[in-house]
Amino acid sequence: GGRMRNTTLCYIEKDDSYLMLHRVKKVNDENQDKWIGVGGKFEPEESPEDCLLREVKEETGLVLTDYRYRGIVTFVSNEWGTEYMHLFTADGFEGEMKTCDEGELVWVPKSEIEHLNIWEGDKIFFQLLIESDRFFSLKLRYEGDKLVDSKISRY
Repeated sequence: GGRMRNTTLCYIEKDDSYLMLHRVKKVNDENQDKWIGVGGKFEPEESPEDCLLREVKEETGLVLTDYRYRGIVTFVSNEWGTEYMHLFTADGFEGEMKTCDEGELVWVPKSEIEHLNIWEGDKIFFQLLIESDRFFSLKLRYEGDKLVDSKISRY
């Protein structure tokens, strides 16, 4: 597929847990029943930060006050085309959490994340987030649900 898209993904942190979204509400969801962070597709003229703030507000009701751009993940897939995912973590926010249309929002202890139903490649960037403060570029190649190749560059 010649389709390319830009998305954001944010892991909001509190008490050594991440806010995770269990995708159980949408029909034809490529993330069906997977646990992912919060985020979504860029709208026209948005920067990564614009998209981050809008998507977090839309999906959780929270307004981020402190966040960091941690890396970019290039997903190449024989089914979904190519996606550039701009990855953020955030540990400052205000507002009241609301119910999300796309799934259940749950605070999950970082130590338990790897036991959830998450994409294989996501385990790689969780590790990168934990082990280093350096910005990274991670390329993941999928065939269907299977991760067939990964390449990490650190900056």
